[in-house]
Amino acid sequence: MQKLNYRQRVFQRLERFVPENAVHYCFDVWCAYEFQFVIATDRATKLGDYRYLPASNSHTVTVNIGLNKYAFLVTYIHEVAHLTATVRYGTRIKAHGEEWKNEFKQLMAPLLSELVFPPDVLKALKRYMLNPKASSQSDPHLAKALRQHDADASETMYLWQIPIGVAFRFQGRVFTKEKKQRTRSLCLELATGKRYLIPEMAPVEQHLAA
Repeated sequence: MQKLNYRQRVFQRLERFVPENAVHYCFDVWCAYEFQFVIATDRATKLGDYRYLPASNSHTVTVNIGLNKYAFLVTYIHEVAHLTATVRYGTRIKAHGEEWKNEFKQLMAPLLSELVFPPDVLKALKRYMLNPKASSQSDPHLAKALRQHDADASETMYLWQIPIGVAFRFQGRVFTKEKKQRTRSLCLELATGKRYLIPEMAPVEQHLAA
């Protein structure tokens, strides 16, 4: 069997991870820059990232493997926008400044269609794209809509579903939810007495006392 070249492997990755009607557009975007495209193991602190190495003039985009196809697509375009902003404006711009926002909006615009996204995601995404932030997870409406399409969505509980005063587990630690503050909640860690702001869209488990 003939070994696939890198262009073919990139196309196959996109076929696997993004909605069908977005595959060719995403591949055309890749072809314009031919960056290193990496499917990464899931990371707790980020959905994807972009790196530029001046010494080799090389660009790398990574996206977490565990994202559903709609979240994967949004993250892919988000990271490619960092690349195009770097190419267009240089490396001294703010990571999520106006240059990146403009690039992100331009790249996402052709995809804002029900041919690509389901209605619930599209509605939240259009709102988010008016002034995109550093992460889709920072917008509770978009994060909620995207997570409804996870394979295990019916089994997953999020912090926004936990009432004030109820204990829950997050990353192996037990907290009590004390107060909601915009997109995060102030939570008390029971073992240490310390308080933390945790995103409302964080996946949690309700704690049942022994």
